[in-house]
Amino acid sequence: MEWEKYDQFRVSRDSLEFIFESVGPKGIITMIVQFKPTDDPEIYNLAFGNVLPDGKMDDHTRNGNKDRNKIMATVADMVYEFTAKYPDKYVFFKGSTPGRTRLYRMALSLNFSLLSIDFEIYGVVPEEDSYGMEPFRKNEEYYGFVVKRKRVNFIL
Repeated sequence: MEWEKYDQFRVSRDSLEFIFESVGPKGIITMIVQFKPTDDPEIYNLAFGNVLPDGKMDDHTRNGNKDRNKIMATVADMVYEFTAKYPDKYVFFKGSTPGRTRLYRMALSLNFSLLSIDFEIYGVVPEEDSYGMEPFRKNEEYYGFVVKRKRVNFIL
């Protein structure tokens, strides 16, 4: 993404968990990003939010630090990190509220030309008894989103 991001973060050895700090008018807020396996071994769920005092994640609270775009760019950077280690895995994400899902769609739309260089980007749509994927289209409403790192073939 072409937004400023937080460059300092901690990452687990398996690249499934990242921790960074949001800095703004509300102070320093520790944020966590997790990639969790789903029932489908090819798909990981991306979740992020504030770290609570008990160590759990809160993905519903607005932190009020006025750094939303910086946080989103940082999370996108962590998707790059995760997919560098696991290039064959899909990453699914959706907002914890419809408004947040809309925010993610807007961020994807605004940064689509840059992100689509490295990623296949899909919108998740409800079907009769399940969900399907279709190529992402700007301004289309989706249940969620899926990205997968594009394969790079070098010609020597």
